[in-house]
Amino acid sequence: MLRYLNGGESHGKLLLAVIEGMPAGVPVTQEAVNEDLARRQKGYGRGGRMKIEQDRVEIVSGVRKGMTLGSPIGLQITNKDWKNWQEIMAVEPGDPATQRVVTKPRPGHADLVGAIKYGHTDIRNVLEKASARETAIRVAVGAVAKALLSPFRITIVSHVREIGGIQADTARMTTEAIRSASEASEVRCADAAAAEKMIAKIREAKEKGDTLGGVFEVIVENVPIGLGSYSQWDRRLGARLAFALMSIQAMKGVEVGMGFEAARRFGSEVHDEIFYDEARETFYRKTNNAGGLEGGVTNGEPIVLRVAMKPISTLYSPLKSVDIKTKEPFEATVERSDICTVPAAGVIGEAIVAFEIAAAMAEKFGGDSLTEMKRNYDGYMGYVKNW
Repeated sequence: MLRYLNGGESHGKLLLAVIEGMPAGVPVTQEAVNEDLARRQKGYGRGGRMKIEQDRVEIVSGVRKGMTLGSPIGLQITNKDWKNWQEIMAVEPGDPATQRVVTKPRPGHADLVGAIKYGHTDIRNVLEKASARETAIRVAVGAVAKALLSPFRITIVSHVREIGGIQADTARMTTEAIRSASEASEVRCADAAAAEKMIAKIREAKEKGDTLGGVFEVIVENVPIGLGSYSQWDRRLGARLAFALMSIQAMKGVEVGMGFEAARRFGSEVHDEIFYDEARETFYRKTNNAGGLEGGVTNGEPIVLRVAMKPISTLYSPLKSVDIKTKEPFEATVERSDICTVPAAGVIGEAIVAFEIAAAMAEKFGGDSLTEMKRNYDGYMGYVKNW
């Protein structure tokens, strides 16, 4: 079973993760991981923290000479801002006067509910781990997962579909064209005309002291038939992907394929008809309204997922709240924040999806090494072709 745990606080010394269950012999380099970390930090509308942190991963275990060993993989990212927070975030007890206790919860954050749940009188104990800063190490984990998927030619692309109500039109574009255009865009939007309007909308939000959300899409190609299962609710791959994507901070909804639009159509307009290509000896569909998943199982078509992100909770025009200690009303404090992080959220979504697909591949094809896993995969694909 492929799994990981992550830890670390937003202003702590570092972020860390341990990946367990990765087969031996998978090519992994720090450089490849750092490329995705750099992509996460880009995007029009990002805040000051991105100028402080230039995230670089250090692989501290489980990889030797560019190859995984089959043992747990340790990853860490040092927080450069730690030098300014050493006393406040120190592990050992210190002078209470230097702790900068936070008692004012911000609307839209985990501040109030986290303090109540865990019995904290200092909200900093909540916001440090609830912060989206943790997504940096999760992107690093996803980059390692991509290294496992690459030998199977499974590719993952993300792009921005919508920001602040402005929608991109990519219906006539190939996945590769979407990848190329979105990576060249400041807002990771493949529709150049829509991207210009999105940037203007973000600029408008900044002038108002406000924030914006949007929708990003993740496309997974070359996925084999048969990942996931309909046999139990928690083994359905669509459910696992939706669960994982909703674990990203500020996400509010996930669509698969046609998504909510399917609820507005006749069945004849929704379901993908099945055909058989004798030359290629394979089943196929001319449409992909199901988004590559039927009954919780991959059907061989691209997996298409769209994720809705709410506007960032921290506003420069603060909202009203109540102090947890004095119970007095106040206007919520402003922590260093972004205006719009939808472009970065797409990169994070890629990582989250990559790990879930890698976990499903490991579950389906097993193996202590990549060589064994590929042998099992090749045998299965031969079976599918001759079915």
